[in-house]
Amino acid sequence: MRNFIRSISPLFLLKVYRKYKKQQQTAVLNELQAKNEFISKEQLIQDIIDCGIQKGDSVLVHSSLSKIGYLKNGPKDIVDALLFVVGEKGNVLMPNSPNAEYQLNYIQKNKLFDVQNSRSKLGVISEYFRLLPGAKRSAHPTEPVSCIGPDASYFTQTHFGEKTPYTKNSPFYKLVEQKGKILYIGVTLANAGTSLHLLEDAVSNFKFPVYFPTPFNVKVLLESGEIKDMETYVHDPAQSKKRKCDDLIPIFEDAGVLKHAKIGKAPTLVVSADGMYQTMLNAYQEKGITMYTPKGS
Repeated sequence: MRNFIRSISPLFLLKVYRKYKKQQQTAVLNELQAKNEFISKEQLIQDIIDCGIQKGDSVLVHSSLSKIGYLKNGPKDIVDALLFVVGEKGNVLMPNSPNAEYQLNYIQKNKLFDVQNSRSKLGVISEYFRLLPGAKRSAHPTEPVSCIGPDASYFTQTHFGEKTPYTKNSPFYKLVEQKGKILYIGVTLANAGTSLHLLEDAVSNFKFPVYFPTPFNVKVLLESGEIKDMETYVHDPAQSKKRKCDDLIPIFEDAGVLKHAKIGKAPTLVVSADGMYQTMLNAYQEKGITMYTPKGS
């Protein structure tokens, strides 16, 4: 039902609804703060370990701060906990797109992406993370990713110039190569489904027209201060409205590549990046399953 409502709702109504939900969540957090009912960093660390995250892991994190509960130090607590658990040999990655709407709407209004200064629209945790010393941000204008860890350059340096954000040179695919993990903390595939798009770029002649037919030229201001032009395709909203991402969850559960957990108060999905990718490929080839046709075709 939620997917259907989203598909028929004008963008401005979706923005109004999101604002209303954010106000509700803020009110709950304010009440917890007033009662001094906070989630400690130590609890967050234990919760992350209980999710199966280990020293040396590479972890892509989608998150909602308000769903975690009241943290005394805000996003710092959850980021510190993640970095502590993976340790000095691990990597934490976070998508931090400057876009909070359909890619087409965004790209038509924004012709310059500033790698260093374009703010994340994917929540306060992702914005805090990208500003940390040592965080390297990939230079793709619609789906940049920041990484902290010894392999940060490997994950981020080849994203610039890719015609779509999810190619084999993207951080999303490199996480698959490294057999990393994905945490959906307080969010689901429906509102944080970046890695699902890997299927669309991996399959030649993908059966749905997911991209707007005309590419866009974008200027990218690199951290070096150099401005470079690049061309990129964006998702076609007409097709995007047909997504049923959460309907894929049972498929990933059955394959043993997704499990449910909790971090703080936030329901959390713990996913094997390689397992998700291989499951999507197999399901597509065998039954025609996609996020648009979760029951196959």
